[in-house]
Amino acid sequence: MSDCASNAPLAVRIHVVQGEHHVDTDPNAMLTTILGSCIAACLWDPVRGIGGMNHFLLPGEEHQNADPGTTGPSARYGVHAMELLVNALLRGGARRESLQAKLFGGARMIRGLTDVGHLNATFAERFLKAEGILVAGGSLRGDSGRRIQFWPTSGRARQVLLRSDTKSVFQTEYQTSVAKPPSQTGAVELF
Repeated sequence: MSDCASNAPLAVRIHVVQGEHHVDTDPNAMLTTILGSCIAACLWDPVRGIGGMNHFLLPGEEHQNADPGTTGPSARYGVHAMELLVNALLRGGARRESLQAKLFGGARMIRGLTDVGHLNATFAERFLKAEGILVAGGSLRGDSGRRIQFWPTSGRARQVLLRSDTKSVFQTEYQTSVAKPPSQTGAVELF
């Protein structure tokens, strides 16, 4: 009996959360994140087979003088997060003139408040234009959250829109109805 699937390489899934970035050259790597008003910039060099993703919360330039080698609170800001990602790609062998980008996120998640998603999207577009990095695609703005998958060596990206009428992906779903315990004496119900 032959099993062809056992010879296929397994995908390496790496989740990128707010304030983080990840760069990879593994053709089996897949970077993932979940976005609302945040932005994920997916950059790659198709010639050298290296790419990465960041995930930032706010566009602010308040932290642009922060130490560029650090992650953490300042990496939640667009200018710092973008510089960290570009510099990590260049250190990994990417060439600036070969870089391409796909931008995702920037949704308007709460009506009646400042549209942070729009500000984030506008910042990301301006940053890439100023850096001379080609925006090859993506999906910005709107009113839906997104689940993003990005393959950093090829630039392939996949987006799944999260419906706004369902529970937030950040909420824990709890079953309010508990099944009736068995009528047998001495039965134990574990939950």
